[in-house]
Amino acid sequence: MMGAEQVLIVGVSTRALAESASRAGYSCLSVDAFGDLDQKSRVHNIGLSRDLGRPYSAAAAVAIGRRSAAASAAYVANLENHPAAVRRLARGRRLLGNTPATLVRARNPVAVAEVVRRAGGRVPLTLLPDQARHATAGVRWLRKPRRGGGGSGVREWAPGAPLRPHELVQEHIEGVLASVAFVADGQRAGLLGISRGLSGDPAFGARGHRYCGSLYPFFAERALLGRMGAIMGAVTEAFGLVGVNGIDFVVREGEPYVLEINPRYCASMELMERGGGISVFEAHVSACGGALPSFELAPTRDVLGKAILHARRDVVVGDSRRWLLRDDVRDVPFPGDRVRKGHPICTVFARGVDHETCYARLVAAASALEQELVMAAEAVAGV
Repeated sequence: MMGAEQVLIVGVSTRALAESASRAGYSCLSVDAFGDLDQKSRVHNIGLSRDLGRPYSAAAAVAIGRRSAAASAAYVANLENHPAAVRRLARGRRLLGNTPATLVRARNPVAVAEVVRRAGGRVPLTLLPDQARHATAGVRWLRKPRRGGGGSGVREWAPGAPLRPHELVQEHIEGVLASVAFVADGQRAGLLGISRGLSGDPAFGARGHRYCGSLYPFFAERALLGRMGAIMGAVTEAFGLVGVNGIDFVVREGEPYVLEINPRYCASMELMERGGGISVFEAHVSACGGALPSFELAPTRDVLGKAILHARRDVVVGDSRRWLLRDDVRDVPFPGDRVRKGHPICTVFARGVDHETCYARLVAAASALEQELVMAAEAVAGV
């Protein structure tokens, strides 16, 4: 642990990794799209829209971050899709994360499929635009942006329908969405944990295939753990992955189908840190330096969960400052913020003795916050 070393963190939503860095004793500057109330209470943060009146983009976030004198820089989503922005971010400072060249390889669906198959894994049938004419009827297809993430922009697709150059189509695999988190030193990989994913869940106002939360741990069969371990090791060696990384997959009839590699910090990782036993940021720094950390995850008797609450309609946030006193709410908007329908409001956390109990408590927590927002809006309107 590097004490008060200053680190710059850039991406769409930096709060979770910045919180981990701050907890580990780092002086942190974060640049992101939101600039939420709780993050500004913990670290120095610049929210592009809130503070500068600028829409978020990877290029804009990096341009603002370049003004920092921080000796080290890390990134979160969506910079894995913008290797040129990562190259600019790293110029003149230590990069805590995968290099631009690594990102290009690890985000190439053809290259990923080849490595996974060689490791004995499975992948959904994936077609690029010039291959889409080979798509067969009777298969459920999804169209996805190649530079996407978190399920954003994923839609149903029928063979013959036009595709844009930046899109691809992928066979939809019915099953349980999951994610494996691991730390890597360029040659070897160590498991952080496996979580179950939540996507498009109307209980949290989410739609389509959009990521909206995680449950940890995912209780996997030994055979599944073995397959994912082999895949982790194979992609690490093939692409030279360093730091913390994730692999999204779907479990169907006990078999994992790899959807994509996320060569950066992933949203489920803060549940593993909350479970105790590790500092995700310290593990990231060590592994980026070539030293795979040795640790044992503290056994958690409970299931830990997080859910992203999305607005079901346009809302105006009331006095959210009281949420800062709660450990089960993060990504807190400012009082008076206007949140448009379909956009995230905040993140809630819960725990329970099993997945069902934890999920039910997440739903209850989200529902209570929604009711609070409604009551605040009615009070302002004089209803």
